[in-house]
Amino acid sequence: MSIKTAIIGAAGYTAGELIRLLLNHPEVELKLLHSNSQAGKPVTAVHDDLIGETDLSFTDQVDTTGLDLLFFCSGHGNTQPFLDQHHISRDVSLIDLSNEFRLKAEGNDFLYGLPELQRDAIRKADRIANPGCFATSIQLALLPLAAAGKLTDEVHVTAITGSTGAGQRPSATTHFSWRNNNISAYKAFTHQHIPEITQSLVQLQSDFDKGLNFVPLRGDFARGILASVYVKSDLDESEARQLYADYYADHPFTHVADANPHLKQVVNTNKGVVHVSKHGDKLHMISMIDNLLKGASGQAVQNMNLMFGLEETMGLKLKAVAF
Repeated sequence: MSIKTAIIGAAGYTAGELIRLLLNHPEVELKLLHSNSQAGKPVTAVHDDLIGETDLSFTDQVDTTGLDLLFFCSGHGNTQPFLDQHHISRDVSLIDLSNEFRLKAEGNDFLYGLPELQRDAIRKADRIANPGCFATSIQLALLPLAAAGKLTDEVHVTAITGSTGAGQRPSATTHFSWRNNNISAYKAFTHQHIPEITQSLVQLQSDFDKGLNFVPLRGDFARGILASVYVKSDLDESEARQLYADYYADHPFTHVADANPHLKQVVNTNKGVVHVSKHGDKLHMISMIDNLLKGASGQAVQNMNLMFGLEETMGLKLKAVAF
């Protein structure tokens, strides 16, 4: 099998990671890299880590003839206008990495693509809404509890993300001199990923109606997310750990750690690592991912593998950087 693919909005951080993964995927042929802002330039002029790996150039022209799959890495809110402006055959599958189609709504035929939530449905889908990065990490901390009907109180989350989570375009809170040796909170209790997290929890536990209290933090590092999540629970620690181990037993990228984990265990991989401990009446979960891989491009490739009947881990056996 050779899956002929293209990327729309191919100049940003997530697209750069996706290009790297697809160029090294044994069953993929990368045919087209679309970018209005970088049209005509070689890919390596923007993604310079790919020097020596590709001769492709960006284009602002779109020809989907013969393609099997389109990835959308363009900014939030740009996918539907693109689909309105271009005739895309229904034979071409779509994976959208923006937030445009993550929430269920009338007329939305995209499936929410978190494999740990609905892997079998992804295998049958032809349009996938890739989950958000914070949403992925936080859901991995909570899905086993929801599946067991054990979310009976408010959920409290504090999570920190690297600067790449804000995208490639510089801003007042992403440039080096502000971000370095600094930390700050933002979008407290209002972050855009809260609705998709809640949607998944309700999908597993229909009576979940408690609050999801989420305070995101900006970290002074480039990539990775660490989410600290706690809830009141009547489970003891051994019961909770067994619940998580059972839930993730057949999911190749999510691992339940006995020891308190650290971010370098997941950076540059498609792994999710979850640690569970009990403190009084509180169950505490630490959940970590690489925001650009399991939180974006790696998960998109994982979804592609499932959609096209490939081994779920194909092209994603990446090694963490220890130091």
